[in-house]
Amino acid sequence: MRDTRRTRIVLVGLLLAGFALITVDAHGDRPGAPGPLGKVRSVGQSVLGPVQRAADSGMRGVGSLLSGWGHSAADQQRITQLNAQVAALKAQLETGPQNRTRADQLDKLLRLTALGGLKTVPARLVGLSPAQDGTWSATIDAGARDGISENQTVVTGDGLVGRTTAVGPYTATVLLAVDPASTVGVRLAGSGTIGTATGQDPHTLRVEFLDPQLEVKPGAVVVTLGSAGDTPFVPGVPVGTVRQVVSTPGALTRTVLVAPYVNATSVDTVAVVVQPPRTDPRDAMVPGPAASDLQSASATQP
Repeated sequence: MRDTRRTRIVLVGLLLAGFALITVDAHGDRPGAPGPLGKVRSVGQSVLGPVQRAADSGMRGVGSLLSGWGHSAADQQRITQLNAQVAALKAQLETGPQNRTRADQLDKLLRLTALGGLKTVPARLVGLSPAQDGTWSATIDAGARDGISENQTVVTGDGLVGRTTAVGPYTATVLLAVDPASTVGVRLAGSGTIGTATGQDPHTLRVEFLDPQLEVKPGAVVVTLGSAGDTPFVPGVPVGTVRQVVSTPGALTRTVLVAPYVNATSVDTVAVVVQPPRTDPRDAMVPGPAASDLQSASATQP
């Protein structure tokens, strides 16, 4: 009986103590103020709160990294694709004008060869040697395997380039008409007065007409006279226009300076004449505006 009473007394005491603590914590010293246990909880929150916030922030960062991993890879792939597209567009912009220029040159070349009745092999100029062995020469990407041989006429859609000299299986060397060592038989379109043209500089030919009394005007058109057997030059190919008449009193020839139709420094597409025309084309290959005004632009004999 004593043990039972003692146990009951202890339980009652614990209940009363618990009720007292709850009452004190609920009311505190003043209405609305936290009780003693609230202060204990505040101390615990002050100590453990930063730790909990740091843990929460770390977990949120890891979660964001994991959730954004797939998006970063997709973004990088998209960036790579865009860079490739930009590079392709830049290449098109850079090569576009070149392609258009080459297409224009091919159109003019087809027109020239059709008007002159020429059979040609097209080629591209792959090298220019303005000082190689003291000559102005060029290398083209066609050779003996394409039907090309030495001493054949080389033209563009604008006119005469020169003649082939050395020919290999896949390439050939072209001596430019503007080279000082080059001599081309020429005549005035319209009048037919003949002469010889030699290179003076990359933009000038010096022409000596055999008639010292020849009256020639600037703008007159000069074309190839043609060689014996059409080698190395076929007839009727435009050479250039008279730029200046040189005063040479007492000379046995009439000297003029001619501006070539072809600018050798900017040539890309050429054609090698592998079969001459059946008949002399005369002035058929002269450029349109010059052909329509041959009477006034050509020299007239007295």
